[in-house]
Amino acid sequence: MKNIFHITSRAAWLDAQKNGKYLAPSLDSEGFIHASTSSQVLPVAEKFYKGQTGLVLLVIDPTRLASDLKWEPPFDGAPPPGAPPADLFPHVYGPINLDAVVQVLDFEPGADGGFVLPSLM
Repeated sequence: MKNIFHITSRAAWLDAQKNGKYLAPSLDSEGFIHASTSSQVLPVAEKFYKGQTGLVLLVIDPTRLASDLKWEPPFDGAPPPGAPPADLFPHVYGPINLDAVVQVLDFEPGADGGFVLPSLM
């Protein structure tokens, strides 16, 4: 199974390392942590993270997740612009265990405010 990705702040990732697991606010508000495939990362970043800095991209090996992973339609019913309408998104139903995160990549917007996939992906 291919890796999935989650965009978060560097501060939230540092907190996860202190706490031994990664928790996102959406886990409380929506019941799961949003994730993306490699082709969904940029549309998600452009829709939800425009203008934000201090971001990292968590590369997650789904076979290592202790929490359930479900492939579902976008939470709000519409995919972000640039993502195919029929795409299913990976949703993690619980905390992300740190050993499932196989890489952490800097994910800063460019001078124009747009995002580019890190070259290590």
